[in-house]
Amino acid sequence: MMAKVRSQFVCQQCGASFSKWAGRCENCGEWNSLVEQVVSSGGSSVVDKSAGRGKALKTSSIREAASESGLERLSTGIDDLDTVLGGGFLVGGVVLVAGQPGIGKSTLLAQVAAHIAKSKSVLYVSGEESVSQVKLRAKRLGAADSEKMQLASSNSAEDIAASIQQGGYDLAIVDSVQTISLSEISSAPGSVSQITNSSNVIIRAAKASGTAVILVGHVTKEGSIAGPKILEHLVDVVLNFEGDRYGGFRVVRAQKNRYGSTNEAAIFEMDEQGLRIVKNPSAELLAERQNLDGSIVLATMEGARPLLVEIQALVNPTNFGYPKRTASGFDLNRLNLLVAVLEKRTKLKLADKDIYVNVVGGLKLNDPAADLAVAMAIASASAGRSLDEGAVVFGEIGLGGEVRSATNWQARIKEAKKLGFTYAIAPKVHKDKFIKGVSDMRQALIDYLQ
Repeated sequence: MMAKVRSQFVCQQCGASFSKWAGRCENCGEWNSLVEQVVSSGGSSVVDKSAGRGKALKTSSIREAASESGLERLSTGIDDLDTVLGGGFLVGGVVLVAGQPGIGKSTLLAQVAAHIAKSKSVLYVSGEESVSQVKLRAKRLGAADSEKMQLASSNSAEDIAASIQQGGYDLAIVDSVQTISLSEISSAPGSVSQITNSSNVIIRAAKASGTAVILVGHVTKEGSIAGPKILEHLVDVVLNFEGDRYGGFRVVRAQKNRYGSTNEAAIFEMDEQGLRIVKNPSAELLAERQNLDGSIVLATMEGARPLLVEIQALVNPTNFGYPKRTASGFDLNRLNLLVAVLEKRTKLKLADKDIYVNVVGGLKLNDPAADLAVAMAIASASAGRSLDEGAVVFGEIGLGGEVRSATNWQARIKEAKKLGFTYAIAPKVHKDKFIKGVSDMRQALIDYLQ
């Protein structure tokens, strides 16, 4: 007779368990630390039940394992997305795609499924939409005529896993993991125990059948993937959709990739036919630029791809006692640090100024070499002076105001040359005729802001 399944709530800080959820752990006093877990109510412990049941593993040498037939990749039909994935979807691999609502996850997956269904069998399971609704989207994207693309609507993890394991599909898409559930667990879909156990069931079916599986994940209002962190550990690849859902570019990058690099990124733009790859994002980002004070062109890296981005800054006298600092696409803590360095190492007075920084195109910068461009944009806006049209800027700034080296600087200047820029204001340690080197931030402001 099968043991009954019940839930308990375990504190992630001290390990204490409780029969019901509470906002505060009674043992250690930590808030919001109780997480639901499924336990078996059998009489003996799990260790006692498992003792002596194991069998010795069948092993093989690494040479024998490497000599087996190579693992096949499924091309998405989008070269940049294949590069992010490390060559395409791996047979038996599980990919988690996460992003804000409305950013284009379902659109991209419908396009990918339509391409793969030209030669391979595809299963598209939706837990949020009916089959007719999925068909409407596929029809809008020109994918309604595929015979090898099978649609289904289900919220049962057991049914989806059985279909994957027995259906002989090459690719299965589950949209989304937060809507499916196991019947044995009484908690609602989207809870920690449902996401963990449902994902485990589907992942086991994928590995057993050799089917590539894509799980669509929701995000929280803070931008992190909804559900337990273990979900990201269970899957092979985690793709994150970034950008502004109302306009601008959408960037797909791999936060985790067991079969490829995490330094690649695919840049998309939404149009009537769905998502399309932006062939020359630097040119499109700078197409409407006006060379005013507070505008600086940054040579940055989006993964392994060089990119020219416009940094805009606006500096106004504050009307309140506390100056406002706002950043769009740039880390606010880093902005505050750069403002402090500017005040300390130069003659700029910014303590009574509101400062606004914007990265054009809806991109989010994580490049340390963006420091010099942001600092020069703020100084340019504050002093009312502009930078020469033919200049690009990059370099990291230390607390002493020194300009430090940047990674992949050769790729940055190659991209700048391609778009017609004449020189780069960059760290002095990089030796190139194209670069006008600066050793500290003060020198860059004095020499190049006209």
